[in-house]
Amino acid sequence: MGFSRHPRMSGTLATLRSEEGHPFGAYVALPATGCGPGLLLCDAAGVDAHVRRLADTYAEEGYVVLVPDLSARLPAVEPGARHSTPASAPPADARFDEFGGMRDLAAAVAALRGQRAFRGKVGIVAFAAAGRLALRAAADRLVDCAVSYDGTGCEDALDALGCGMPTVLHVAGDDPLNTPGSLATIGEALAANRDTELYVYPGARRGFAMPGRETHDAPAAGMAYTRTLALLRRVLGPHHDLSALWEAHRSCEFVSRDADATMRTMVAQPYVNHVPTMTGGFGQAELHRFYRDHFIPGNPADMRSIPISRTVGVDRIVNECILCFTHDREIEWMLPGVAPTGRYVEVALVGIVTFRGDKLVHEHIYWDQASVLVQIGLLDPSGLPVAGVESARKVLHPELPSNGLMRHWTRDSRVRGADGK
Repeated sequence: MGFSRHPRMSGTLATLRSEEGHPFGAYVALPATGCGPGLLLCDAAGVDAHVRRLADTYAEEGYVVLVPDLSARLPAVEPGARHSTPASAPPADARFDEFGGMRDLAAAVAALRGQRAFRGKVGIVAFAAAGRLALRAAADRLVDCAVSYDGTGCEDALDALGCGMPTVLHVAGDDPLNTPGSLATIGEALAANRDTELYVYPGARRGFAMPGRETHDAPAAGMAYTRTLALLRRVLGPHHDLSALWEAHRSCEFVSRDADATMRTMVAQPYVNHVPTMTGGFGQAELHRFYRDHFIPGNPADMRSIPISRTVGVDRIVNECILCFTHDREIEWMLPGVAPTGRYVEVALVGIVTFRGDKLVHEHIYWDQASVLVQIGLLDPSGLPVAGVESARKVLHPELPSNGLMRHWTRDSRVRGADGK
């Protein structure tokens, strides 16, 4: 197997050969740690720029990724193709050399296991017609887990799903190649199969999960990616303490107050979005400037948070707290353009923090801006469905009164009685 590095890619190009001598290309992407579990990434389009980009993303997750070019063995199905009726769709087996494809896949698995960086087990993530090969690879025990996206003809390979191999199937809801009959067949086959998960994405089109393609659907792709990663982490690893990584990031922001150190906890292209004010930044340069010149020096000296809850998932944390501070300076990320009022504020705040491998990718931060404006005296709550510090206090003390903003609540209680009758 020979390798060559392409100047515009993070990985390397390789040439592989199947058992009968058939040559085919491949792309290999390695994790920053230098070693990790193996992941085959397969697509009917071969090894185009979109697939390489996705391979680099999975390498950031900690996997040794190999993308074999199986396009010569697979039927060419355009991801964005639209068909007036399912009957007009090209047959999945029209040019499907399944035996040849499996020989290439076996050679790719052997090449992946032969990588010096490879450690542990091997998984496969496959798209379109390659999804059927992924199921066969799982049945033949070539891999330790399998994920299929938009798998053409997968309903004809469902016998492979009874093998006890952990498998996930992702199906676009608006895909003419998956008829109601084929989905029903898949659903019935999986009804008693605890090893396989099936997810359908309403409104998503074929190719929804491949970044950069016309049919890419970011919300559906994001959900599918997390579900895929959950399987890979469970079977292959690697495992990361996301809570500890988050605390290390926060320490750089609020303890050492070091923008450079903060950026080192993040991926190469991170972003932060404080949703109510749209402050933060996208990319290393903009986000570093935000942290260095605006966020870190702009936080009040007495700012602190009271933890309420933390939910840790496979690739993200949902963090709930009460943020407390005195408005003793302009807080540009929360109250841009507002001069200090000297008032004390308590506000409920929720952050959704997403990681890729052991690095932070992005933060979505939410809070009740109306409550903050009421507390600093910029918003008169009279006649408005907003509250001040009471909203944060009720998060801490749920027994405090509810429904105070509902005009008819007190009157209804008097008419019906305290017990509601």
